[in-house]
Amino acid sequence: MTPDTKPGSDAPPAGNDPGVLAKVRIDASSSVPPYEQLRLQILDSVNDGRLAVGTRLPPVRALAGHLGLAVNTVAKAYRELEQAQVVTTRSRAGTVIAANGDSSRGRVAEAAAAYAETVRANGVSDDDAVSLVRAALG
Repeated sequence: MTPDTKPGSDAPPAGNDPGVLAKVRIDASSSVPPYEQLRLQILDSVNDGRLAVGTRLPPVRALAGHLGLAVNTVAKAYRELEQAQVVTTRSRAGTVIAANGDSSRGRVAEAAAAYAETVRANGVSDDDAVSLVRAALG
């Protein structure tokens, strides 16, 4: 880190460009552990589309340096995201956003497919099926 660069500041330290996670902020005064703050911010970015499928995340060391965190803290966040199938880690490709996103989205996609099958089996039109979903979501 350079003397004028603070952890979590807008300017990343030279050689540690956080790229797609440049806006991640860790609140040291929060009761939420730093790895969990990082995990949640990545998950939110995946869920709202800011991090698309196939997006490569910064290497653990680079992101840890940018955020002023221990390497193990960032590695733990990445591990938990991998266990939830939000990211996949490949030796040469690094850590990338997985095709199936977080596991809750996968469960919803499965439920949607089952709903579509039920809709077709009962002869309900697509427009009526969508209206029923909108009404259920309220």
